Amino acid sequence: MRMVDLIQKKRNGESLTEEEIKFIIKGYTEGEIPDYQMSAWAMAVYFQGMSKEETAELTMAMVRSGDQIDLSPINGIKVDKHSTGGVGDTTTIVLAPLVASCGVPVAKMSGRGLGHTGGTIDKLESFKGFSVEIEKETFVDMVNEHKVAVVGQSGNLTPADKMLYALRDVTATVDIIPLIASSIMSKKIAAGADAIVLDVKTGSGAFMKSVDEAQDLARAMVSIGKEIGRETTAIISDMSQPLGKAVGNALEIKEAIDTLQGKGPRDLEELCLTLGSHMLTLAGKADSIEAAREQLVETMQNGQALDTLANMVEAQGGYKEQVYDPDQLPQASDVVEVTAPADGYIEQIDAEEIGRAASKLGAGRETKESKIDLAVGVMLQKKVGEQVKKGDVLVSLHYNQESHVKEATDQILQAYRIADSEQKEPSLIYDVIK
Repeated sequence: MRMVDLIQKKRNGESLTEEEIKFIIKGYTEGEIPDYQMSAWAMAVYFQGMSKEETAELTMAMVRSGDQIDLSPINGIKVDKHSTGGVGDTTTIVLAPLVASCGVPVAKMSGRGLGHTGGTIDKLESFKGFSVEIEKETFVDMVNEHKVAVVGQSGNLTPADKMLYALRDVTATVDIIPLIASSIMSKKIAAGADAIVLDVKTGSGAFMKSVDEAQDLARAMVSIGKEIGRETTAIISDMSQPLGKAVGNALEIKEAIDTLQGKGPRDLEELCLTLGSHMLTLAGKADSIEAAREQLVETMQNGQALDTLANMVEAQGGYKEQVYDPDQLPQASDVVEVTAPADGYIEQIDAEEIGRAASKLGAGRETKESKIDLAVGVMLQKKVGEQVKKGDVLVSLHYNQESHVKEATDQILQAYRIADSEQKEPSLIYDVIK
């Protein structure tokens, strides 16, 4: 078997066999296939696509390229959740304890973030002492005892995906659905989930800008799940504006704490209840989405959801007192308000610009070596559809260093568009794909 023949085969629009895909991934991971040939193959895939069978086989080849986490010692059906990313996306920090409080084990592996804000584990490190570096046996014990733990990803999980993604990033072959879908699903499968719920974002702050694109990606990932025997459900949700009101690490933790008590922003709570309901039904804890939702709401109201977060924080070395008294979390030294320049109605909030503003203040990292300021970020006071008067506060900027405040303020004003006439709130959930 020669790589040049497989490049030509895919270039001509033919399907590759399981053995041919295994050959490509194994050869590339072991250094036998050079970058220039892998780049040519990725470009051939970009133009010719892949069948659902090829995509599933590519996914499993990448799973087998590294470690696979065995979660069988954890009691119950393990349902993982994955979001395709966005601005102010605090769902994991709400969902993990919320679902766990209903008796469903959540063994979550998350990463650190480049860009607007940190990843989930960066945010959780807002709790003093919280540790994400946990041995596998301890991780399993924590989930069996508390039903939930969130840890950092293994360094050798899907190395083929890491290598291929880095190559795609510099060869203009990132935005092709079979390669995106196999990248996401390979990590979820290698992490040991029995079933998967996907939150596929669409809008200005998402990778998939249109609902049609998001639906195509969702269908591809659900198809992979079906091909390899993992029950998978995808929710298409809005990211045309930031989710919730907080964009920043400790700020998002505070918002998650509010949401676990039923006091959070309406859109964040609704999305978490939607995703959580599907997680409970896949885990066999409820016979219907409606029954699952009732369970979740009850744990919010009776305090079990918040207590589950506190127990997780304590088990992972953090100060559980900060869960019950969020004012103990990191706080910025200064706050400045950005006000509306005119009367009207909020027509649009460019989520990506809001994220850039938060990053300018220090909430995100531009390189792997950048240090995140956990205290800083952006708090939205007005969202799409709301009426404003000139001088009303649109956003509060929480900062420790003044050097980028002016630039962040300018980005906020660019992000907001104010119209003269009344505006509708955008839909939150566009579709559910099973």
